[in-house]
Amino acid sequence: MPTDANTGPAAYTLTLSCPDQPGIVHAVSGGLVAAQGNIIESQQYGSRETGTFFMRVDFAAPGSHAEVRAALAPVADAFGMEWQLHKAGTPVRTLIMASKAGHCLNDLLFRQRAGTLPIEIPAIVSNHQDLAELAAFYGVPFHHIPLAPAGKEAAEEQLRGLMQDLDIELVVLARYMQILSNDLCRDLSGRAINIHHSFLPSFKGARPYHQAHARGVKLIGATAHYVTSDLDEGPIIEQEVIRVDHARSATQLAALGSDVEGRTLSKAVQWHAEHRVLLDGKRTIVFN
Repeated sequence: MPTDANTGPAAYTLTLSCPDQPGIVHAVSGGLVAAQGNIIESQQYGSRETGTFFMRVDFAAPGSHAEVRAALAPVADAFGMEWQLHKAGTPVRTLIMASKAGHCLNDLLFRQRAGTLPIEIPAIVSNHQDLAELAAFYGVPFHHIPLAPAGKEAAEEQLRGLMQDLDIELVVLARYMQILSNDLCRDLSGRAINIHHSFLPSFKGARPYHQAHARGVKLIGATAHYVTSDLDEGPIIEQEVIRVDHARSATQLAALGSDVEGRTLSKAVQWHAEHRVLLDGKRTIVFN
């Protein structure tokens, strides 16, 4: 219950998924009535491909988190729901990982400081020292964890320990140029977000924007997705593209690409932190 009686009912966000069938919305509404809840916004979607129903509800209720959960639990059990109840406005504790490029990291740090990104950043991790000064500028602790090929397992154990000590809920790979192990990818399923450029055709390896320029690419963009053991093939959260033409130099393409990557990653992190993204197999349902 709110500590100050003058603040009124607490705000919550409910997200759920379950096998699609009649009566789900009615039952959820009944559970919220039992919790004395007042619905502020509700969105739902039924996937014909997977037969799964998804729902996100913003509501206000006078009870504590435990009391509201207790009111909704019978409904969740009856429909076999996977569900989460979040206290609205609680920032998601987020660990950001980056290598040498700082554009995505800077964008996240700036938006978080400006109050437009509902996350808390207790640490930045990098396999290089290049971004230590940027972290210091924002007052965020910087942890250098080098990932030498022979010591990758030990480095990931150090990373796991840090995540546990800091009670990390979300990991963001903000141009972190290392591949996480399959075990770590599985452990972070649904709570690690990566960003990479999107080209048609695709260019891999060093200096991708210069490769794109050499081929006369007309569209550049970025894809933000959840991390899986399949490299750059996890469920997509957000994508953005912009048009370019022959007058743009390779350096200009890289600058434009950096802007797109930063915006796309920040949107994906925001939607995840606002509990707007639900997994539907290899796809995502994004209530925005």
